Amino acid sequence: MNQRFRRLLGLALVVFLSWPDTSHYFAQGIITSAPWTGTWSVAPSTTPDPGFNNQTIRQIVHTSIGGTAARVKFSNLMGAQPITISDVHIARRASAERTVAGTDRAVTFNGQPSVTIPAGGSAQSDAVAFQVPALADIAVSFHIPSQTPPGSTGHIDGMQDVYIAPGDVSADPAFTGGVANAAGGQSYYFLTNVDVMNASATGSVVAFGASITDGLSSTPNANNRWPNLLATRLSRAGMSVGVLNQGISGNNFFTNDAGPSGLSRFSRDVLSQANVKWVIISDDAVNNLISGNPPDAQKLISAYQQLIPQAHNAGVGVICSTLTPFEGVGDWTPAIESTREAVNAFIRGGSSGCDAVLDQAAILGGSSSSFIAAYNSGDNLHPSVAGLQAIANGIDLSWFAALPSISAPAACGRIATGEGLSVGQALSACSGDAAVGLGDDGYLAAGVGGVPSWSSQIAGTPGVEVRMQEDGNLVMYDSNGAMVWQTKTAGNPGAYAMIQTDGHLVIYSANGTALWSSAG
Repeated sequence: MNQRFRRLLGLALVVFLSWPDTSHYFAQGIITSAPWTGTWSVAPSTTPDPGFNNQTIRQIVHTSIGGTAARVKFSNLMGAQPITISDVHIARRASAERTVAGTDRAVTFNGQPSVTIPAGGSAQSDAVAFQVPALADIAVSFHIPSQTPPGSTGHIDGMQDVYIAPGDVSADPAFTGGVANAAGGQSYYFLTNVDVMNASATGSVVAFGASITDGLSSTPNANNRWPNLLATRLSRAGMSVGVLNQGISGNNFFTNDAGPSGLSRFSRDVLSQANVKWVIISDDAVNNLISGNPPDAQKLISAYQQLIPQAHNAGVGVICSTLTPFEGVGDWTPAIESTREAVNAFIRGGSSGCDAVLDQAAILGGSSSSFIAAYNSGDNLHPSVAGLQAIANGIDLSWFAALPSISAPAACGRIATGEGLSVGQALSACSGDAAVGLGDDGYLAAGVGGVPSWSSQIAGTPGVEVRMQEDGNLVMYDSNGAMVWQTKTAGNPGAYAMIQTDGHLVIYSANGTALWSSAG
């Protein structure tokens, strides 16, 4: 490629279009440039507390990834009036309510030691220099100076002891006067997120669902929910991927019986998480089937058909979980089982739009409509701890891997499956002076004689790598591994890209049918 053509790469039409990102999203970033990644979260709903007044709450957070700094988020989403939170501290946990002396750090909000959160709102703290350990417990403590109404925003069935003390003892390692809040059902109060700065993090994965995701049948204070167990597997594999639990026990797609409905909360609880790259859509639909008024399969399928494009449009990859078996539950009927099987067939099918499938149905039940005995907690609905481990073990860690390696094109003029170009590289046609290249500005351009006739700048943003994927889609990724441009030719395995002698870039199917052309 001559120097003039390289200088002109990407200087074609500067017309920006908004194309939805609906192809494969699992080739994710090598190193993220995003400063924050979620290490822990709970989904906000309503808790059964009597209210707080001049009390300190100390809550235990089990991290997924570590970091060099932290920030916390509090929510008043379900509140009817403002609440004030003050004297927030973060520290390493020693045991029970005690923290490790010398690790405590004060947390501020816009430089202030307290924050008033309006009804329906949330507040995110400033960054605090704090060495966050991976797969370990930290304590977040805060003072409630004035009366709050009953039923706080928080997370019920947190499966983790929460400690309450009179007065303001946030900075006290011993948490003097504090006791475990047994009456609160191990709920979390107001605290919903902890994010970390971790330059090596590739992103976070959100586990989205109901009680199976939430860990209702897990061991209290043991952190053996399946998202926790996934975090352990990722860490042991040397992968810096945050795992965020956004399960709500009793939640379903369509109604607000247990927290906001799955469809209504998806954008906030999944797509708004720090550096989210993937979501696992898990067990909300199971609760729809045992609700006493089960929807038909098409209504449940339509829920997935709403959520999957939302995620893709946000650059988030979708792992769909099949619906777990529940024969033996009082609401089970053969007709409901047929609906479950129909939804699972959709999820496993090639046209679902899911980027990968976590087959929880097969993991926990094989081909049966009921649990494998060893994986049954005893209620025929929730997995045992062994079952939760089996779910975590069934997740393919390669879904969260860095960008796949690309090979340089082996033949003139042609980019075959697995081949591609990095910034500064070009490919010439087999004859003539036509070429396609990925310029230093991050745009793909094609032309003849050093004069570009087309550039990806008309329909995308800059990237660092373009690759012909196995599904037949030519895709450009940025340095975070997010897709920033595509030819939208997925579903055509064996397709290839060809730079023609007329300077047009064309995607051909395996049998030679033109699928896309830079000529329009």
